[in-house]
Amino acid sequence: MNFFDKKNKILLKELIKTDFKLRYQGSAIGYLWSILKPVLLFLVMYVVFVRFLRFGAGVPHFAVALLLGMTVWNFFSEVTNMGMISIVSRGDLMRKISFSKPIIIFSVTANALINFGINLIVVLAFALINGVWFTPKILFLPFLTIELILLSVGIAFFLATLFVKYRDLGPVWEVFLQAFMYATPIIYPVTMLFTNGTGVTWYARILMLNPMAQIVQDLRYTLIDPVNITTWQIVPMSVAWIPYVLSPIIFLLGLTFFNKQSSKFAEII
Repeated sequence: MNFFDKKNKILLKELIKTDFKLRYQGSAIGYLWSILKPVLLFLVMYVVFVRFLRFGAGVPHFAVALLLGMTVWNFFSEVTNMGMISIVSRGDLMRKISFSKPIIIFSVTANALINFGINLIVVLAFALINGVWFTPKILFLPFLTIELILLSVGIAFFLATLFVKYRDLGPVWEVFLQAFMYATPIIYPVTMLFTNGTGVTWYARILMLNPMAQIVQDLRYTLIDPVNITTWQIVPMSVAWIPYVLSPIIFLLGLTFFNKQSSKFAEII
C-alpha cells in the first residue's frame, strides 16, 4: 500500500492535527508549554551541571551546547517513546479502517518535529544572545536533522512492533533511554572522557561511534563552535563512517520489520 496516496495523506493530516490539539488540552497556557517545558528543564540542567558541577568550563558557549543537546535528545526520546505505544493506542482505528500502518509512526514523528522546530528556534535565539556567530556550516543542519529523524523513526518502528506483543518493553525502554542519555555527550563535553583532558581514550572513541553522539557533536560543531569535537576528529577514518550509515540502515530495517508484522496488529491488540 502506498504510504502517501490520497487516503493516507488525509489520515496523516488528521492524526497530526488531533495529536497536537490533545497534547496540551485542558492546560492553562496550552501550546506555550512547547517552549516552556524544554526551557525550564534546561534551566535545571544549567544550574546543576554548568554552575555547580562546572561541566564544560573550558568549552566556549557550553550553555548553548547543553541546550542544543537537550533539544536533540528530547526529539529522539519523544519519537521513540510515543512511537512505541502509538500502535496499541490506535487499536480501535486499525480495526475500523484499512490504511498504511507506518502512517501512525509518521504522525507521531511529525508532532515531535513541530516541537523540535520550535525548540530549535529557541536554541538559535539563545545562541545569538550568547554571542555565537553562525557560519556557512549551518547549511549542514537539514542533513543532520534528516539523519536524526531516520534514526529515531527506525528505532520507533522496532519498539512499536515489539510493544504490541510485549508490554513490559515500556519500563525496559525507559531505563535503557536513561542509560543511553548518559552514554551520549548531552550534559558533559566529550573532552571529559579524555585522559587528563587531552589524550583520547578508547571508550571516548567507542562512545563517538554512537549515532546520537555523532549527531549531537556534529550539530554543535556546525552551529556553535568548531571546538566541539566530532566523530571524524577522534575516530580512525576507517570506521568514522559507521554512525553516519547506521541511521538509514536502522530506518530501513525497522520499516521492513514493522511492515512484516503489521498485518497481525489489529488481531493481537
